[in-house]
Amino acid sequence: MVKKIAIIIERALPALGGAERSVFELAEALRAIGHKVDILAAAGRPAEHVRIICRRRTHKRTGFLRFAGILRHHLKTEKYDIVHSTLPFSFADVYQPRGGTYTEAARRNAASYGKVAMIRFKKVTAAANIRRSILLAAEKKLASASDGPVIAALSKYVARQFSGHYGTPDGRLVVIPNGVKPPVYDKPAALRLRQRLAVQMGADPDRAVVFLFAANNFRLKGLASLIEATRAAEDKGPANPVCLVVAGSDRRAPYERMARHLAVSRIIYFDKKNGLDNLLAAVDAAVLPTFYDPASRFILEALAAGKPAVTTAFNGAAEMFVHGRHGLVIKDPRDIDALAAALRFFSIRGNIEAASRAIFEDDIAGKVSIESAAMRLDELYESIAARRSGGKT
Repeated sequence: MVKKIAIIIERALPALGGAERSVFELAEALRAIGHKVDILAAAGRPAEHVRIICRRRTHKRTGFLRFAGILRHHLKTEKYDIVHSTLPFSFADVYQPRGGTYTEAARRNAASYGKVAMIRFKKVTAAANIRRSILLAAEKKLASASDGPVIAALSKYVARQFSGHYGTPDGRLVVIPNGVKPPVYDKPAALRLRQRLAVQMGADPDRAVVFLFAANNFRLKGLASLIEATRAAEDKGPANPVCLVVAGSDRRAPYERMARHLAVSRIIYFDKKNGLDNLLAAVDAAVLPTFYDPASRFILEALAAGKPAVTTAFNGAAEMFVHGRHGLVIKDPRDIDALAAALRFFSIRGNIEAASRAIFEDDIAGKVSIESAAMRLDELYESIAARRSGGKT
């Protein structure tokens, strides 16, 4: 049944990537199966199916409570069958936080700083962020209630966060894995890019094994651990030279100094603004030793491209592949030995080829597709509509 759906997000700016890009891709996939979908945002660029409902007089972000009031007024005048929110609004039918819970995000962010004193400091000062405190309080109230919006977690990891932090009843939780569009690339350009990257890193293009790390927060996503592990992998003699491409917009200087100190020379930085599609096609495997990720788009995109993935148990995307068959999952991003062992494992071309073949045979690309996520959401919307009408789910 065709439904009119509102998806609420703070900023309608898909160029930012991450949550914003995911929402736009999801809306497109829902339209493809027949739904009418509007994106309601506090800020961004108006476009077809995108409604910016807050009039901002300054460059400051719209407050959560003000946005809630404007949304309530809008929803009285504009009727939708389903209200699907990425923010913790209790009047929504579905709450699907793109960043997991605010509590877990704050704790794992603090853990990524490494030093005990800094971790404690970050935990204490997290409460000083007024905006985040308001959002956390709203989320806790929404999630701990006996009824309210269905919480659509992007992974089992996120579902466990709601159960553990807020005691959310199981009946209010459903896991709908994150989905991505498959990379579209130019094969000749990707081959040329691979040659250029290997030569720039001083490696034989025919022997080099190129790992891609992509993130906009190098600290949280574990780049320091990865550089240390690259050094450790080299010390123990990989089957083929390990090369590392870092794609992202974060500050490079601290990591460049670290790499020089550890004599890690086969590392190169790539401007993520140019897109990842050709880059994913050019590399051999994806690596993200993250301290926190509800369900990393980067790892899902790598799997969709047929590339083996190395990540941590703190990444919900790890649930979408089988450890030892499609990639490897490290328990702790600070376990340098385990991460180095993973790099050495995939320095063997036969292991890369076996994992890529298994990804294809098991249709991992289909399982992580945005179409799959849209179909699961469609089923959820139908169950909500059925409950409203007094029917069976």
